[in-house]
Amino acid sequence: MTNISELDSVRADLAARIAALDVRAPYARACELAPEVDAIRIIAHRNGFNPAVTVAHFLDFALARGEHGPLLHGWLSVLRDAVTSERQDLAACDAFAAACSVRIAH
Repeated sequence: MTNISELDSVRADLAARIAALDVRAPYARACELAPEVDAIRIIAHRNGFNPAVTVAHFLDFALARGEHGPLLHGWLSVLRDAVTSERQDLAACDAFAAACSVRIAH
């Protein structure tokens, strides 16, 4: 079982990774960002950050369909919110999935 201190450390690592992606997003190609998004998804999954896993899947889809540049800032903001969410249950995953579905539709 992961303790609170370890979860805070993981949360800080994920936040740093998301911030680094946000800096690179306006200039990088999707194929350059996708491996980092995948790494975030894997770390989130291993540590029970379930909404972040959900958002990372949607972000992968957005990258695959060609979203790039400044448009990714919004996606990374949602991912950051998912990482920092106090709730990690199915209802939280559903809420983040709904927010992502709205983004995908636009």
